Amino acid sequence: MLHLIAYDIASDKRLRRVARICEDYGIRVEKSVFECDLSNGDFAALWTRLSENVCEEEDCVIDYPIGLIGRKRIRTLGECRHHERPLTLVF
Repeated sequence: MLHLIAYDIASDKRLRRVARICEDYGIRVEKSVFECDLSNGDFAALWTRLSENVCEEEDCVIDYPIGLIGRKRIRTLGECRHHERPLTLVF
């Protein structure tokens, strides 16, 4: 499933760690936004790693899961860093 991960991290050290974790799982589309096409297991691993590296009192990480219907409706304008990849179907 396609996930859009967005974050706002208060500490520079944690910010760099969270960015590196997200780079392991997806493509940066904005400074603090990643597009991740993940199986359920890979998403669970990503979320676990993120939860181990954020401060819940100071930071915010949001997962926007995008299903097949939403994925087909993605629109872009301009020079976007979104890359077309084959659909990953997870049941």
